[in-house]
Amino acid sequence: MRQVVMHGPGDVRVENREDPKITEPTDAILRLTATCICGSDLWPYRGAEPVDHQVMGHEYVGVVEEIGADVRTIKVGDFVVGSFWASDNTCEICLAGYQAYCTHRVMMGTLGTQSELARIPLADGTLVATPGMPEPDLIPSLMAASDVLGTGWFAAVAAEAGPGKTVAVVGDGAVGLLAILAAHELRAERIIAFSRHADRQALAREFGATDIVEERGEAGVARLKELTDGLGAHSVIEAVGTQEAMMQAIHSTRPGGHVGFVGVSHDIAVPGDELFMAGVHLHGGPAPVRRFLPELIQLIWDRTIDPGKVFDLTLPLERAAEGYRAMDQRTATKVLLTL
Repeated sequence: MRQVVMHGPGDVRVENREDPKITEPTDAILRLTATCICGSDLWPYRGAEPVDHQVMGHEYVGVVEEIGADVRTIKVGDFVVGSFWASDNTCEICLAGYQAYCTHRVMMGTLGTQSELARIPLADGTLVATPGMPEPDLIPSLMAASDVLGTGWFAAVAAEAGPGKTVAVVGDGAVGLLAILAAHELRAERIIAFSRHADRQALAREFGATDIVEERGEAGVARLKELTDGLGAHSVIEAVGTQEAMMQAIHSTRPGGHVGFVGVSHDIAVPGDELFMAGVHLHGGPAPVRRFLPELIQLIWDRTIDPGKVFDLTLPLERAAEGYRAMDQRTATKVLLTL
């Protein structure tokens, strides 16, 4: 099969690799219909994380081609969506709704899903079948559900977005934009997007943003306070993963408010005295996407939401390196790879 491999920072290649095989009776093999490049893939691409001949990708949709002897809830021929963490969905942590911390979890990025085929461990707990074979125009939205939609949704839930709430979103990448969509679906009264990019601002408004703040850091906090009578937002989503973004999120939150943080953390250190005096709730981390998949798939299937709009560049798998460059240079928000 063909698979994306990152040999080193900035060095992405599509290579012939051995087809995956069933290794555990709980495995499934998928023939991918689509995959994509994640913003978190840019950290090793830019040299911020070590990488050496690493298979890439953790987002995927496709058709079940083979199942292990113990797989019961999906069958060959099903079109399925899975999370970037494989989970059994039966352990005590999964049953509490935190499948990203499953006691038997497997990180899909270690197996790689920017490929023609993929082995999915713990298939019964990880994969959710769609009601039927989807129309082609639904594929991008179902692809988004595998990570960025589920992550944005978790961020909105963690931030307690809901009716009567003012929600602010730090980060205008795919996750931040879909957190706006999630906050809107959760009936937030006002949604403030921090964004400097006209194209992303337009999509933010389409997804439900009511206000745009172009300033960042403490200037952004000051502008948000102006918009909220000096109080700050009830709910703030951090979707970047940097020190500046985290502090901007905390400082933008009113006392008693909630911060939902899902940006992959890089060298963040929150000063204890600032956190103590902020009086805010913090909740986040790797999103338990599997918790939300049945609901999100149905919303997409019913055409209630269209998260696939975050994909602004579509390329064949063979041109994955071009997709990485486009996201690195910010000429694309998120790249869909077709097979």
